[in-house]
Amino acid sequence: MSDILAQIAQGLIVSCQAPTDSPLHDPVIISAMAEAAMNYGVAGVRIDTPSHIKAVKQRIPHAPIIGIWKQVLSGYDVYITPRFEDADAIASSGADIIAIDATLRNRPNGETVQNLIKRIHEDLGKLVMADIDTLEAAIQAADAGADIVATTLYGYTNETKDLSPPGFELLRKMVEKFDIPVICEGGIASPNMAKKALELGAHSVVVGSDITGIDYKLKAYQSVLKV
Repeated sequence: MSDILAQIAQGLIVSCQAPTDSPLHDPVIISAMAEAAMNYGVAGVRIDTPSHIKAVKQRIPHAPIIGIWKQVLSGYDVYITPRFEDADAIASSGADIIAIDATLRNRPNGETVQNLIKRIHEDLGKLVMADIDTLEAAIQAADAGADIVATTLYGYTNETKDLSPPGFELLRKMVEKFDIPVICEGGIASPNMAKKALELGAHSVVVGSDITGIDYKLKAYQSVLKV
């Protein structure tokens, strides 16, 4: 498993996703995005949903895949691989690293971050990337055995809703505090921002919307240009 961490070190990871109501939300299209990214020598890809992960693994089996499954569950704010059954499904589909919501928010089925990480390690034999929003959540995840901590949810939770990603200051604090890899994800909107994240000590940097977010970019343009 350490080979995967070495493969993504100091590299760009491209998040290849699309909204569920977009015509781009299709395994064939997502896998083509991922292949295009890998053709440019990126370190890996981050993919949502089992069918998309399976398609990417079949198309480019050598690509390191960070897998997630976004699940909106009634009564809970956590949505990135919230349950063990979600982690199991994406592991079976070919994910090399399982990313989970590791914030301090309430979780379904009474499961804790600690128990979820333990089960992913022991039952699935996969690395765990903890998507967090605060330093406190990062500490909890690291103590629970997470292999990677990432700034993914900075600015996207009630506790951080007044803050705008990327969380460079949070990244700096995490790099200083932890011996495990720290990944910068969220709000990276230019090559220079990605470079800054690596200069601050990030193990690698994940970029999504700025590279593959066609739907989000069109909404942004239309919100300004429409009269």
